[in-house]
Formats: sequence, structure tokens, C-alpha cells
Amino acid sequence: MSVTVRGHQGMIVLMRFLRRQGVFCRLCGLAVFREMQADTMLLGWWGPLSLLITPVTLLMNLGARSALLRLPEPTTWGGRPPLDPGKPLMRRPAGVVALVPLALLGLLVTAVPVLMIIGLASGDSSPKPLTVGSCARNGGSWADQDLTEEPCGSPDAQYRVLEPGTDGCEDGDYLAYPEYSEAGTTSLCLRPLD
Repeated sequence: MSVTVRGHQGMIVLMRFLRRQGVFCRLCGLAVFREMQADTMLLGWWGPLSLLITPVTLLMNLGARSALLRLPEPTTWGGRPPLDPGKPLMRRPAGVVALVPLALLGLLVTAVPVLMIIGLASGDSSPKPLTVGSCARNGGSWADQDLTEEPCGSPDAQYRVLEPGTDGCEDGDYLAYPEYSEAGTTSLCLRPLD
């Protein structure tokens, strides 16, 4: 059966694409597949683009492997024995070494979407704007304001929210950070409730 097995070698700046194409019996094809796959697993990762190309090459070879496994066992012709396929990939040193970049790639592929979902689920952390004429309380220090609107009759209300006059806020008033205003650009005055 005609099969193409591909390989890839990453070299820090350059890269090399390999290909072996031919009519193979089952054992000869598996020998070529395992050799090319093991070499790619060991030498394919050593370049920036090779980090992406190597997994694609390894996955493409799985189609060739499944075609080879569907073939019947070979019979020797003319006294020439088939190639020895050798150990399976994960029993070779190259297979064990390849687990590290494959695990890191798998972690990256799963971590990025998970972190995006967590970021979207956490919601918007910008403060809710205060309404002029309402009351508010500060849950933090004045350097690190944590202002929330409170009903004016509530015992938790500490300040009345006022719009600054032409001369700014009156003496004794506090300034709210601009992000607490509707426009997000002007400071509001906070007058302590007596």
C-alpha cells in the first residue's frame, strides 16, 4: 500500500520538513512510521514555529499509521525479510522526552480558554457610579476608596453625594474619585452626615 510518513526537525532559526513515501508492507511501514515519529518527537520542537508544526506533523502521521495497521501480516519474498518495527513509540527514549513538550502544549491549550472563562465570569470590577443627592458609605480608606450607595435613612450611610460648585467642594467635604461619577471624569463632593 502506498503511504506517506512525514517528519519535522526544528532548528532554532531554520526548520526541515521530511517525507518518506512508498509502497510498504505492514512491518516495513510501521518501522518507517516509528522511526520518523520518534525523530520528530525528539528533534521537532527546537524552533519557534516548530512548536506549532510538530504536533500537526505527529497528528498527520496517525492517518498513515491507521492505514498500515489495516494491512495483513507480510510474507517474505525472495528471502528478504521485512524491516523490524522495533519498540513502540512510548517505549523509546524519544517518546518519553516528547511527553514534556506535549504536556506543556496541552496545558497551554487548556489553560488559555479556562483563564478567559474565569476572566469573563469575574465580571466588570469598575465601581458603580454614585447619584447626586443620594447617600453613600466608604468601605475602605480615603486613599483606596470603596464607595457604595446607601439609602439616606440607613445607619450605614456616612456621606451625602453632592455636585461640586464653581469653587469646588466646601470645607469639610471629601472628594470621591472621578470613576464614581456618571461620566467617570469629574469628582463628586461627599458631605459627612451629622
